[in-house]
Amino acid sequence: MEYLDFELPIKELEEQLEKCQVIGQESDVDVTATCNQINDKLIETKKNIYENLTAWQRVQLSRHPSRPYTLDHVRGLCGDTFLELHGDRGFKDDKAMIGGLGKIGGQSFMIIGQQKGYNTKTRQYRNFGMANPEGYRKALRLMKMAEKFGIPVVTLIDTPGAYPGLEAEERGQGEAIARNIYEMVLLKVPIITIIVGEGASGGALGIGVGDRVYMLENTWYSVISPESCSSILWKSWEYKEKAADALKLTSADMKKQELIDDIIPEPLGGAHYDRETTFKTVEEYILKGYNELKVLSTADLIAQRMDKYTKMGEFKE
Repeated sequence: MEYLDFELPIKELEEQLEKCQVIGQESDVDVTATCNQINDKLIETKKNIYENLTAWQRVQLSRHPSRPYTLDHVRGLCGDTFLELHGDRGFKDDKAMIGGLGKIGGQSFMIIGQQKGYNTKTRQYRNFGMANPEGYRKALRLMKMAEKFGIPVVTLIDTPGAYPGLEAEERGQGEAIARNIYEMVLLKVPIITIIVGEGASGGALGIGVGDRVYMLENTWYSVISPESCSSILWKSWEYKEKAADALKLTSADMKKQELIDDIIPEPLGGAHYDRETTFKTVEEYILKGYNELKVLSTADLIAQRMDKYTKMGEFKE
């Protein structure tokens, strides 16, 4: 387990507990009471830390190297029923954007999401979860395929943004994202969107238009990352914590502003502490959302989706 800076008190207590247990196993000394005391202190410390996280600390948790990525969620939700589909039929297959068919709770879904890497080699292979235009065009191709066969769509968002390279701009990055947003608003099947990690900028919006939009508890969703915001406003990354607070990017902020539908709770300490529980909770929210949407006619589905997004940004004094 890797620990973030603010998790170091937890690390110290877990090491103490482990040493105490080893002493009990290797000697005749009864250390049960001591171990219980340390464990109680550990639970109390975890609650104090994780129930009072700052916006920047939640950003850090969303990037935790042990946090489950999109393919982890897909395997946890679909098991061996997932069939990955490749290519945009125009340029190439973008490894930063994955998609395919899978069953969740016995219901078939078209599942699409950004995939990051686990180490240096796979991060380069996945382009750090930053999709090129062909990634968004692949996503759109799969969504239109789902529409053709009446299959609901689930999108899993985890990206620091769309790839900003020169070649991406040459191939129409802005147009690809804008086209996806336009087409998703009018898609004739239910769309359920979940932010499972980072939800940054147009890179997230390119697969982020949904009838139901959920955020895992320790994720963020914003037009810009705290670091980039800090570098623009203060010409330095040193103010990223201040920027994170100002951006109102946490799940609680987004729910308060009615930009998402609900927050998916995570186990104490984050999704990486108990992956199975996290996957089970995500499945429950997906099926709950789908059961609410499947009874709607196509016309009502699209009308409600359009109404949902046209209301965003309204302000009354």
